[in-house]
Amino acid sequence: MRTRWIVAALVAVMALAGCGADEGAGADDAAAESEVAAAPSEPAAEPADEPSEPASDSAAAGAATVEVASSDLGDILVDAEGMTLYVFDSDTDENSTCYDDCEANWPPLSGEATAGDGVDESLLGTSEREDGTTQVTYAGHPVYYFAGDQAAGDTNGQAVGDVWWVVGPDGEAITDAAGGDDAAADTETSGY
Repeated sequence: MRTRWIVAALVAVMALAGCGADEGAGADDAAAESEVAAAPSEPAAEPADEPSEPASDSAAAGAATVEVASSDLGDILVDAEGMTLYVFDSDTDENSTCYDDCEANWPPLSGEATAGDGVDESLLGTSEREDGTTQVTYAGHPVYYFAGDQAAGDTNGQAVGDVWWVVGPDGEAITDAAGGDDAAADTETSGY
């Protein structure tokens, strides 16, 4: 419906512009007008859905809820959609050390932190990243997604490079090596 209004407005503008044009207007102008007038009156197809990204993109504009979920590794931290959250051994405090290629593979959970079910609100916080965005922290450590997790409950980032770990509700990294089907992912491409 909106496309019809846009097409109609363009036709009207083109018609008005044609009224003031000189007599020597080229054939290109006439062809452009006929193309606009011949535009289909049906709405244009909507672009295909983008591949789903971790909730960090949507959370960046608002609250980033952290919850607790059960997994094969025990109770772990997840976001509001059930996507697993990880900590990085190289982060020794609330400041992230994961940027560039690392950040592409381990996107930060961004936004203002909100405690969901089972989360100790006193352990939840935020820190500022180099680009000025806010990253959620838990027990004083930044939390991240793993790009290799495709669905809620995936733990494919567990033990990657022996430096990435899921987090328990107590704020401690769970260092059991067992992870998802891809837990033994090639660490050269993991960007840790």
